[in-house]
Amino acid sequence: MEEKTYREGHFLGIYMGVLTIIFSVVGITFSIVLEMPSLIGIWPAIGVAVGLAVGTVVEAKYKKEGKIRPMTETEKKKQKKAVVLALAAGIFMLLLLIAFFFLGIYS
Repeated sequence: MEEKTYREGHFLGIYMGVLTIIFSVVGITFSIVLEMPSLIGIWPAIGVAVGLAVGTVVEAKYKKEGKIRPMTETEKKKQKKAVVLALAAGIFMLLLLIAFFFLGIYS
């Protein structure tokens, strides 16, 4: 049976995403319960940092075992499209927020 290989960055992305969600949910809940709203923005950042650290360690382990392969051209194209789409969505949301602010709808 052939061993499964993973693309470069696979575990990094998974652990960053999962731990960002976990830290965000738990941290924001604690911030609200403890009535410390100034800490709400810190928890997602902590989740990204912890996810980056854990993902890097796991990826290094798999790379040492020879289970990490370089990204194919198709995967690179898909990743580039996803980044462009995410940036476009972020810019759209920022413009929407600015529009609501200046129109007085959001205040």
